[in-house]
Amino acid sequence: MFQNFLGKSPAWYKWTIICFLIFNVISIFTLGPTITAWIIILEFIFTLAMALKCYPLQSGGLIAIQVFLLGLTHPMYKTDHGKVVLDELGKPLKGGVYLEIEHNLEVILLLVFMVAGIYFMKPLLMYIFSKAFTKIKSKLVLSLLFVFLAAFLSAFLDALTVTAVLISVAVGFYGVYHKIHSSSADYDGSGVLDRKELSGETLEQFRSFLRSLVMHGVVGTALGGVCTIVGEPQNLLIGERMGWDFIEFFTRMAPITIPVLLCGLVTTVLLELTGWFGYGAKLPEVARRIIEQYTEEEDANRSAKAKYGLIVQAISGVLLIIGLALHLAPVGLIGLGLIIVQTAFMGIIDEHSLGKAFEEALPFTGLLVVFFVIVAMIHDQHLFSPIIEWALAMDPNQQPSVFYLANGILSMISDNVFVATVYINEVVQAHTNGIIDRSQLEKLAIAINTGTNLPSVATPNGQAAFLFLLTSALAPLINLSYMKMVKMAFPYTLVLGGFGLLFLILAF
Repeated sequence: MFQNFLGKSPAWYKWTIICFLIFNVISIFTLGPTITAWIIILEFIFTLAMALKCYPLQSGGLIAIQVFLLGLTHPMYKTDHGKVVLDELGKPLKGGVYLEIEHNLEVILLLVFMVAGIYFMKPLLMYIFSKAFTKIKSKLVLSLLFVFLAAFLSAFLDALTVTAVLISVAVGFYGVYHKIHSSSADYDGSGVLDRKELSGETLEQFRSFLRSLVMHGVVGTALGGVCTIVGEPQNLLIGERMGWDFIEFFTRMAPITIPVLLCGLVTTVLLELTGWFGYGAKLPEVARRIIEQYTEEEDANRSAKAKYGLIVQAISGVLLIIGLALHLAPVGLIGLGLIIVQTAFMGIIDEHSLGKAFEEALPFTGLLVVFFVIVAMIHDQHLFSPIIEWALAMDPNQQPSVFYLANGILSMISDNVFVATVYINEVVQAHTNGIIDRSQLEKLAIAINTGTNLPSVATPNGQAAFLFLLTSALAPLINLSYMKMVKMAFPYTLVLGGFGLLFLILAF
């Protein structure tokens, strides 16, 4: 039983999870529900940090099931200190995990369908990016291109969609490297087998090269996502509560978000020039030469059917951008449309071929629902309420800065969409009750939006895009662990969080 429990993960990890589960039962009776809930948050963060030892769905999921058993939240109904809350008619109020899933249904649909839709676009993405990787010799220019494109696309599309594209490109590019590395070919005609030239230090440098590019890209999604009402799910919520449209949201955030974007680009340049925090690795010249020869051979041997497939994918890509930019439907449904159009016109009609497209995202979708259990526990146990009450009691001139910092810190350990939802609802209620005026409400809304979007890059907990990357098939290929992500995100956290606060103070 112990050998099968959590599979091949180390014995010390298995014992740690068992100790967590035993301690939580003791804690609920001795320390009380509030302290136990905070302990469970730390335990869940631990399971995320050990994602390369054991996928967090199992270890984190066991803790989430225990959250129900201990009465810290409910699968379907709203609870208050362990008791189900009733409405005027005596019926249970909908809440708990079910309500969190309902609020985040668009994100779940996105993961299920959009990521699968992008799977069928991999040949086109590989065609475009393999040219960029081999033709753009400067790693600095390539890094800036990744950050800027990710930021621009995230401002109009969605950070998770852009991250899915980044992951697909990196996995595909690594696949090309691995395919050459596993063959007996000599694409560069050097007289030495390519697998020998691509082993050892060259392989490690290639992994480091991909790792730094992908991290630049996901930080770019945060830089762009904060700018517009459609960039992140919480932006849409804040915009709706404040009555702001696309243009007004952008102009109100711009005094903070645009300077921070420029600071982020400068940080990219500094990191690539200095090589600090795991950045700066270049594509090994031997790898560039071999991959370039390989892609040229692939282009020369591409069949008419494959060329037709690229045309279908390109047209589908244009339709995707139009659909997302005009918000013709929820992102997930647009992704489903993308799957249908591509598979219908490329002749992919058997169920087995379709199933492969869903393999990447469904484990993470399950993990996200487990994460919502922890979020529901935070809500039902009112863990953030004392912080909100303390912030609202501050001097009005200090409130925007305090709200920014409180939202930033909490978004590092919890989901930034949840943190923003709790805070914007509280400040809108404070305005309704006459505690703050409209002008102060607008300042706090800007502070909440920037606070939940910028400092949350510190850990994979805060942003779904970062968590998606950590638990993707790419992470083990390029040795991207939780702590490595935290280390590589650290300089960006300082710059985005620090300058975000500075420009917020200057704006008000």
